[in-house]
Parts: sequence; C-alpha cells; structure tokens
Amino acid sequence: MTATRGKNSAPQFSRYIGPVVEAIRELGGSGRPDEVRSVIAKNLQISDTEQSEPLPSGVQTRFENQVHWARFYLAKAGYIDSSQRGVWTLTEKGRSLGKITPEQIKTIIKGVLAEGKSLTTDATETATGSDDIPVVGYREELAHTLQSLTPEGFERFCQRLLRESGFQEVTVTGRSGDGGIDGIGVLQVNAFVSFRVLFQCKKFAGSVTPGQVRDFRGAMTGRADKGIILTTGSFTSDARKEAVRDGAPPIELVDGEALAGMLERLELGLKPKQTYELDLTFFDEYKK
Repeated sequence: MTATRGKNSAPQFSRYIGPVVEAIRELGGSGRPDEVRSVIAKNLQISDTEQSEPLPSGVQTRFENQVHWARFYLAKAGYIDSSQRGVWTLTEKGRSLGKITPEQIKTIIKGVLAEGKSLTTDATETATGSDDIPVVGYREELAHTLQSLTPEGFERFCQRLLRESGFQEVTVTGRSGDGGIDGIGVLQVNAFVSFRVLFQCKKFAGSVTPGQVRDFRGAMTGRADKGIILTTGSFTSDARKEAVRDGAPPIELVDGEALAGMLERLELGLKPKQTYELDLTFFDEYKK
C-alpha cells in the first residue's frame, strides 16, 4: 500500500492529511498519536507489514513518519493544536472542517510552504520529494541515541527507567531462551498490594507485531501478574489490540514516543531549558 509518486505529484504523507483529521474526529476531537495511527490503520486497512516498515534512518517506521508529517502540516495550517507532544486536538477551525478534498490538501501544503515559518530545510525536502525525514527536534536526536544503545545497554536503560517510575527489585535476567523475558520487577501499589511484573526490551526501528505480543504473554503466563514490552520502535494496531484482548493477561506497551514522554517527565537524559520573552510594557514607565 506504500504510495508512489512521480516527479510533480503530491508528497506521500499527503495521503494521511484527511485521515488524520477523520481519526481525531472519530476519537472525539482529540487523541494520542498511537490512537490516531491505530484508527488510520483500521480505516485504511493498512497491513501490519506496512505499519512495520522502517525508514532507512532506522528512527521511525515509514507509516509513523508520514502520519507525523501530515499532523505537522495540519498544525501549521491551524487545523490541529500545534503542541509537539501529548494529545493531538482539533482546533475550532479543524472541527468546522468537512471532508477534506484533494484540492484542499494541495492548498494546505502550498500554504504552509509559502508561509515558511518554523519549517526546516528537511521539512521542505519532505514536502517536495524526500520520504526519509524523521520528525525534527530533540526527540529525533533522542530516538537516534536510543537506537545507538547496545541490546544489553537498552535493557539496563529500561531497568533504570522502571526503577525511577516506582518499581522495586528490578532485575535484568540476561538469559537467552527464556521466551523473551528480559527482566522482572515488583510494583508496590500500597502497603497491602503489589504486582510482580515481567518486562521485555525490544531495541529496533520497526513495529512490534501481535505475534510477538502473544509470544511474550505465553512466556509470562503463570510467572507474573502483568507484563510490559518496551521498544524504541512502535506497535502495530493489531499488536495493541492483542495486548488488551479479553480473557488474556493484559500487557502494557511502551513505544518510542512513550519512552520520550517518560524521560521528559522524569528529566532523565534530558536537560530542560528555560527561555524568556521580553515584556516591553514593564519598561514603559522608565522611559518617561
């Protein structure tokens, strides 16, 4: 289903501009990135194979990348809240928008490019021909950094992250042939309730499939109350459904975006910067 184009045709991400708006509308006017992608994958019947196809850069899947660029242009055009993280929300302009036509899509792209504000050279290249452009910003650098870790290093990174998130007795097993179990920890809810949790660490750029979720569940059955899969990549929509399938032990899924959000909240590996905007009215009384 990967879109193709000629020299003068629209960029591949343009096919997702309408579906992004429709997905957010279907979610009630707002949604997290993974929720939006899941709805798009369902509505467009995008296969697990296409959802899992990584970019040559190894930072994102092509599907994830193109959906992000669609959101980027919709945000610049004022249809989606321009927040770089968290929840994607339709603005009043976006809520009043009907079904987007091909001509409107062309107008959105041309308008954003013509305005040129906050667009990097990479963004311009994406709009005019290049597909292998990941999301710009410090999160891109963070994704590259996580991808550069060794498999053992990523396991220790996940161990630290779980400890910082309140888990106790977190141990990396480091054993092969253990059904994909990479570690174990205990989450103490209160003085009376605690959960034994097994976790798996997957350091790759593609998407975790439902089969991999089932395999992990099979390995953890009877050994723990809950499971967690942490990955630098993403999860297909079917993998997310499998994780919460009725009658099966639930598995928490933590993708690259969620990892970045956790590091931001915990301020691990990221140094927050404070900036200032000059308040000229403050100085007015001193000019008299």
